[in-house]
Amino acid sequence: MRKMLLLLALVAACQALPAAEPVERGAGYVEAMAREHAGDQPVAGAAGGEAAAGVVGAEVDYGPGRGYLARPAGTPRAGLVVIHEWWGLNENIREMSNRLAAEGYLALAVDLYEGEVAGEPGEARTLMQALMGDEDRAERHLGAALRWLEDEGGVAQVGSIGWCLGGAMSLRLALQMPEELDAAVIYYGRLVTEPAELAPLRMPILGIFGGQDRGIPVESVREFEMALQALGKTHEIVIYDDADHAFANPSGTRYQPEAAADAWRRTLAFLDEHL
Repeated sequence: MRKMLLLLALVAACQALPAAEPVERGAGYVEAMAREHAGDQPVAGAAGGEAAAGVVGAEVDYGPGRGYLARPAGTPRAGLVVIHEWWGLNENIREMSNRLAAEGYLALAVDLYEGEVAGEPGEARTLMQALMGDEDRAERHLGAALRWLEDEGGVAQVGSIGWCLGGAMSLRLALQMPEELDAAVIYYGRLVTEPAELAPLRMPILGIFGGQDRGIPVESVREFEMALQALGKTHEIVIYDDADHAFANPSGTRYQPEAAADAWRRTLAFLDEHL
């Protein structure tokens, strides 16, 4: 009865909200990200994770592709599937993986672009468009990475974390393997807001978003939050009102240090609690 009342409240609330700008699928989503990243360019070395004490990084073959594995000193507390932005598996993502490994996690960064990396928005748009046109590719990589962490990495629990395109893929992995994934972190990724599609989720969710993000509008974030609440899912949704898309990327032009630092603190606390 309680869940029924929550679902009815969700429907009523959604009717009361102004219509959200749709977060498009496929080609529309690619164009939305292209608009958000117009004039942007990644800067290598900005994340500052390359010198994390005791962390060992190496390229590994996880099945459908080669990724970057950051191994902590000592026994890993858990594994993390790390999912890159629309730029690809670049130095920024390797450095972020190193930072996560420095916190004790065995961090495996997947390569959804299979060896290609973008240095400017036009290249990123082309690579993301090709990925979105191949529905099976992302699922192959994400599923294989999770299984690699369990089988080869020897960890008992696995979470996921991704930014931008990777945030959408973190949610996708959660929906793809709800029984296997133990926690999911979504940084300003495209969302699923239909309660029926979100119902299979079993793991806690942390969602981090920018209030000025036109590609992932706040209205869709609120719909996502209400759906999770109505379904009784464990979740935490954080919106930084003055932040834009990609505000947590230290290698991009929209980086906002204060919001990014607070988001990172929340991310570590969430992972510490659930993994």
